[in-house]
Amino acid sequence: MTSSTAVRASHTVPGVSPWLRRLAGLTSLTVLPSCLWRLAIAVGIPMGWGPGSDLHHSYYPGSGSLVLVFVCILQECLALLSLGMVQRWGEEVPGWIPVLGGRRIHPLVAVVPATLGAIALTGITVLGAWTWSEVNAANPDAPTGLALRIFDLTYAPLLLWGPLLGILTVAYWRRRRIHG
Repeated sequence: MTSSTAVRASHTVPGVSPWLRRLAGLTSLTVLPSCLWRLAIAVGIPMGWGPGSDLHHSYYPGSGSLVLVFVCILQECLALLSLGMVQRWGEEVPGWIPVLGGRRIHPLVAVVPATLGAIALTGITVLGAWTWSEVNAANPDAPTGLALRIFDLTYAPLLLWGPLLGILTVAYWRRRRIHG
């Protein structure tokens, strides 16, 4: 067995289909386009915001860039937690963690926050998409034209984050009830 095969085998969890593994990977990537959009602003690339907006390119790079980078890192870290629904570290604390390493994770420790997260993400993103045109119309410095289309395309995948996390959470709960 090669080292890459050994690594894959160590992540293999009984009852996780390849389809669920791909779904978890996709879920973790749903935030990437919006993060790239924010990072473009953080480095000073004009993204269609007018001079009256806090997101106007003339303010970046600057101290606000750190906030945008932090939001991107936090968002991606939270999205990457969806991988725990299909990998061994979502069922057992990794051995390299002092004191807790090797201990089984009670299913509810993952299911409760993941369920609440899926509900919150779905609500926030759907409400945001639903009201964006009203917010945009009320803000003369909001993106329009091509800049608005780019914004829409980069934020649209966020609509999938909550529902996909919900699917993974249900599958995790069912698998843990069956396989322990």
